[in-house]
Amino acid sequence: MRERFDVVIAGAGPAGAQCARDLAERNYEVLVLETESEDEFPRQSNKSTAGTFMSAMTGFAIPDDVVMNYTDDVVLESPNDHYVRNQTGAVLEFAEFKQWLVSEGRSKGATYRFDARVSAPIMENGEIVGVRYDGDEEVYADIVIDATGPAAPLAKKLDVCNLKRDHQAIGVEYEFEGVEVNHDDYADLRDAMMLRLDHDLAPGGYSWIFHTGEDTAKVGICYIQNGSHEKYAKDGMGIDDYLEYWLDSDPRFDDAEKIEGTQAHRGSAHIQPPDSMSTDNFMAIGDTVPTVDPLWGEGIHKGMKSARAAAATADSALKPDEPDTSAENLSVYDQLWHSEVAPKHNARLMMTELLYLAPNERYDQLMDDLRSTGQDTLRQINGGDRRAIAKLTHLSDMPILVEYARRRLDI
Repeated sequence: MRERFDVVIAGAGPAGAQCARDLAERNYEVLVLETESEDEFPRQSNKSTAGTFMSAMTGFAIPDDVVMNYTDDVVLESPNDHYVRNQTGAVLEFAEFKQWLVSEGRSKGATYRFDARVSAPIMENGEIVGVRYDGDEEVYADIVIDATGPAAPLAKKLDVCNLKRDHQAIGVEYEFEGVEVNHDDYADLRDAMMLRLDHDLAPGGYSWIFHTGEDTAKVGICYIQNGSHEKYAKDGMGIDDYLEYWLDSDPRFDDAEKIEGTQAHRGSAHIQPPDSMSTDNFMAIGDTVPTVDPLWGEGIHKGMKSARAAAATADSALKPDEPDTSAENLSVYDQLWHSEVAPKHNARLMMTELLYLAPNERYDQLMDDLRSTGQDTLRQINGGDRRAIAKLTHLSDMPILVEYARRRLDI
């Protein structure tokens, strides 16, 4: 006898767990399949910087219990300058946050199975009707949701999203103590989330310090594996080498030590637009269909918003006496993604790519530009306002714009 649920979700990260939470609250039978074991969930190596803002905290009723530190500012650093924007945020204890989401979903009736690696879709008449996991185990559902992040085993086999590896960002982070967060030669990072644009430290990407209280912080770097990285990269250096290079060269880390018992936190994300996000009986959410704000990412909030949009779409499709989970009906999710989750996605992606193409001296100029255009410019840029992007553009940026256009034509 076939085991069946209304919805099966692959992946128990913020997107998958939030989607299960929303659907279970609507009284649907939901099964979440998670690769990791429950005893180890989530593994240290599968954590995140977990920086978010108050809109996410209030919008998803995230409790204070999972917050490591509330922050007052976002700081952007260039090689020789910095810019401070007052914006209240929160650095989450990511493991506790993910565990809380699982507990919330279970309390509303969602079923979780850990040690359950999803491997392939079950197809009938050209449509997905369930998933295989742990080798030969099978489970069926009216709707299947892929929330596995860049791995995307279901989305890839269904030819949904169509994301290319050469536009994938990779990152590594450690938690440190002994960090001098108020060094005389740098911005005051007490109660701040800092992002640094500096190709010497993170070629084709950025680095960060997120203050987590007293002298502790999350410290990491990421870069995109594309032409921008190749242009600025140092021969023979991998991502761990760049992090060590920063730690050795920045005086804020002179007395810093990795917090005992913590491991490297590693992750990846796509910096490119997905072709599509749904098909018959199927939707992809979270980092499987990523959206990144140009200057401060905030992938957690975007992933959870995509989960909420998918849950609303599933509710609409399953509610009638005769449910309709066709591609046409589930395409409502794509529309919600573009209007509510990632509005003006192409403009925001353009700003992200232009940032990584710029040389270090342009980053110093950017700090001046932001000071002269006012505190609202960052919000407008992250919202995809092309006029705000234009305000930061100079005639001297023409080579960067030409290089951007050339790269877009090559994609």
